[in-house]
Amino acid sequence: MDDAGDKYRAPALEKGLDIIELLANHGEGMTQRELARSLERSPNEIYRMLSTLVRRGYVIRSTSGDHYSLSLKMFSISQRHPPIGRVIEAALPRMRALTRKAWQSCHMGMESNGDIVIVATAESPGNWGLALKTGTVVGLWNTGTGRVLAAFRSPEEIDDLIAQHRRAAGEPELDRAEFDAHLARIRDVGYEKMPSATAVGVTNIAFPVFSPSGNVVAALSCPYLERVDDLVVPTLNEIAESYQALANELTSLYGGTNPFQNGS
Repeated sequence: MDDAGDKYRAPALEKGLDIIELLANHGEGMTQRELARSLERSPNEIYRMLSTLVRRGYVIRSTSGDHYSLSLKMFSISQRHPPIGRVIEAALPRMRALTRKAWQSCHMGMESNGDIVIVATAESPGNWGLALKTGTVVGLWNTGTGRVLAAFRSPEEIDDLIAQHRRAAGEPELDRAEFDAHLARIRDVGYEKMPSATAVGVTNIAFPVFSPSGNVVAALSCPYLERVDDLVVPTLNEIAESYQALANELTSLYGGTNPFQNGS
């Protein structure tokens, strides 16, 4: 760890987290001595931390009193703020800030039982723009959002997604070979950039947001409209860079890992 990291360390907190992480891998529980030996700490250090964790309800003692295991408190806390809510809550203010710089609308889509649903939208600050309404169901194989949500899955998961999918309004029949080719290209470059298959003059760009396990959980998209007047606004490539940065930021905020990350 660098000097800056050492400066802001919290040793007591780290000890507590070490205990929680170790117990998470031992569902049967561990004794104080086993914990101390595994963490290379003195039994007295471990006892003080265990006492605090037990008092706060994160760790429980066995009826015999010699084994410690995790309680369900952390699980309960995590359920108070569902993952989808966390992603949207973190994304919306950042999406709005991005639209003010880009002069383009922004939306986020997620997959739900095979449907591709727009869960958050931020409109362009100008007099005009293209924005999808929250709750809109869009196509899987003819939209940037749908393709990105499909691309970063295993072949088996893609098969299941296609089997569950109900075609959205205007969505054509699936050409599987063409769809697979699109997904392979997206995986290769890390995002989608495509002429809109639903509106003339629109370029769709879409980037993945990943979960801690490396699964795609959302797609951040921009229906780009090129201006031809005298207003100076970011170019398509500049906007793509900004959207990629935001998607990566949301992945980090979600505690996620992007296994496909590379330059745009």
